[in-house]
Amino acid sequence: MASLKGKILFVTGASRGIGLAIAKRAARDGANVAIAAKSTDPTPKLEGTVYSAAQEVEAAGGAALAIPCDIRHEDEVQRAVEQTVARFGGIDICVNNASAISLTPIDKTELKRFDLMLAVNTRGTFLVSKICLPYLKKAKNPHILTLSPPLDMKPQWFSGHVAYSIAKFGMSLCVLGLSDELKADGIAVNALWPRTAIATAAVQNILGGDKLMRMSRSPEIVADAAYLMFQQPAKTFTGNFLIDDTFLHTMGGTTDFEKYRIDPSLPLAPDFFVPADSKPPPGVQIARLSELA
Repeated sequence: MASLKGKILFVTGASRGIGLAIAKRAARDGANVAIAAKSTDPTPKLEGTVYSAAQEVEAAGGAALAIPCDIRHEDEVQRAVEQTVARFGGIDICVNNASAISLTPIDKTELKRFDLMLAVNTRGTFLVSKICLPYLKKAKNPHILTLSPPLDMKPQWFSGHVAYSIAKFGMSLCVLGLSDELKADGIAVNALWPRTAIATAAVQNILGGDKLMRMSRSPEIVADAAYLMFQQPAKTFTGNFLIDDTFLHTMGGTTDFEKYRIDPSLPLAPDFFVPADSKPPPGVQIARLSELA
């Protein structure tokens, strides 16, 4: 498998969770990583900042650049990308990981929260991809990876949290359109989504607390899938909507998924948005909804 040594990654929302795990996995090869995120001060519920993330990336073996950045603002993204290029010389891989979530029905959804999710998720993905594009065009084997779900247009994925789903599927629509639009430039544009809940701050603070955290996998499974994706030839491997464990199994030959479980004594909780026809790899058992209560 090819190394990411010397590759330059621009990763949004990388102060913790999946974004940080992707950054650290690349760092193990000696990659250069720009950590673009809002968090500059830790809080009791949100540990990790752009600065602590940069330290972890460097400890993993990479070079890091901590950039406080709110991807809702074009000038901040432009400045962050320019800082990355000035420090490392370009951008090979753009990771659209930053996301806002609020699972509320329509009557409980404040418009400012809807606007936030659209601005971070859909518009932020479009904006970051756009600003990185001139440098990706110059890169060897360039990739845009977006952490967003397959476009499985079923009412169940929208009902009860329409605003969030619109904003999240908007990220996937960016993948759908840009993968075709940028094909002539040889830039791969793909989406990646976890089959199960992932042990992140969102799961702990918003979705399910301690029990759901224990029924989750670690962010490293998504990071390993992203790492495998970055090895693929950009000119031909594009426009894919991938589920983490299936991709690792079919393309990477992974058979041991137990190492990613937080608590093997509990069943794995399914994530949102995974299509019914997407079957887990052999030996992987996913909890029924009745087991999540």
